[in-house]
Amino acid sequence: MMNIILEIVQRHLIPEENYIYGFADLTGLLQNKFTGFNYGISIGRKLDYKIVDKVINGPTPEYYSHYRQINEELALLTGKISEDLNKNDIETLNIEPTVSTSELDSIYFKTLRTDLSHKMVATRAGLGWIGKSDLFISKEFGPRLRLVSILLKTPLKSKSKPIEISRCGNCNICVVVCPAKAANRKLWDITVDREEFFDPWKCRDQCAGFGRSRLGIDARICGICVAACPVGQKKQVTVI
Repeated sequence: MMNIILEIVQRHLIPEENYIYGFADLTGLLQNKFTGFNYGISIGRKLDYKIVDKVINGPTPEYYSHYRQINEELALLTGKISEDLNKNDIETLNIEPTVSTSELDSIYFKTLRTDLSHKMVATRAGLGWIGKSDLFISKEFGPRLRLVSILLKTPLKSKSKPIEISRCGNCNICVVVCPAKAANRKLWDITVDREEFFDPWKCRDQCAGFGRSRLGIDARICGICVAACPVGQKKQVTVI
């Protein structure tokens, strides 16, 4: 069964250089609403470097459009992968790449936490870690990607060990450039709660301000730390 799952996933990731993927054992880590779906497929889609490079002092219309486009592509992608998995009697549950602004301001307003964290699935799949500004940092693309997840009941064997500690070290570039001053330089690990190193409400408010001032719409987007992270740049720093 594992070979079938692997073949189906690889078949849909075209061109393969734009994607990363991994398998995760999520037993004991999910809400009761996901009971039985103890395994996850994490997929990351690279963002266009030229578009991200232009995000210096705030989001550009091109970045916002690209961000939405990649989210839509990932939603379609997981639908196609799940369809093929279902044809092979593999039950799946797709998790949307992101939530809407209205959902963020209503359903998730108090905690700014969704029902399932794509970043958590990706770290358990060994694809990367959480940075000081709460970005997912992949080994291949840094934070210059979007994530999506598919949950399964069928056991999956991961290619890599889960990553449980930050690899950011003494780098504080994202902390310094953050206009919201949302990060405090503390390193993430699986024992550290998000609020101990990052203030998501400061980030949300800044993103909302950028949506109004830079794009003229009600959106929550920034991208400054995404562009600034050295792991995501073409001359990448080496990560283990």
